Amino acid sequence: MAKLFRAAIMGPPGSGKGTISKRIADRFGLQYLSSGHFLRDCMAANTEAGVMVRTYVERSMLVPDHVMTRLMLPRLEQLMGHSWLLDGFPRTLSQAQALNNLCQLDLVISLNIPYETLRERLSDRWIHPASGRVYNMGFNPPQVKGKDDITGEPLIQHDDDKPEALMSRLRHYKDVAKPVIDLYKSQGILHSFSGTETDRIWPYINSLLNTKMHTQPSDAFQTRTP
Repeated sequence: MAKLFRAAIMGPPGSGKGTISKRIADRFGLQYLSSGHFLRDCMAANTEAGVMVRTYVERSMLVPDHVMTRLMLPRLEQLMGHSWLLDGFPRTLSQAQALNNLCQLDLVISLNIPYETLRERLSDRWIHPASGRVYNMGFNPPQVKGKDDITGEPLIQHDDDKPEALMSRLRHYKDVAKPVIDLYKSQGILHSFSGTETDRIWPYINSLLNTKMHTQPSDAFQTRTP
């Protein structure tokens, strides 16, 4: 039976999770599931779940744990026969515990990026709201300034990406992420990477995954009961 590998990536806003996740998915053939992309797809399709999510997003509120798990766990069940990488879920200890009741992760990557680096990245970050595509004026600018490459629609900068709001976001991330990180550390599956440049961090992550995936047992998707 083909080896299955289940991983998650964690990091504060601006840490480069999206860039590294894409490299991991492309390099190792993992299904990439971003909770942010998934929520936007639900809203765009105007599903029952999407309507529910929109009520929180429009009020600039975080989607509650019970809603996130209700959306994400069935999607993961559909991927039982695949290896995958999660980005943005689990975000809280409650979500991590719910995920543990479904399956055991093989690896969790945590990105530790200095505040000044995050501030510089986010101050240059512009987003296409409908798709979630992210541009950085320093190293990944749009072809036409202020316009999405694919649709030509205007890009925006989120208020909470601005320096005055960033410290609050980072403080909130650390408070919420610490119990999740502690849980995965206790399970022996957490690997942390620090640095200021994604291209310098990537070789270490690539090496780790090469090692982990080539030593994986070929057990099928492991399920757990609550």
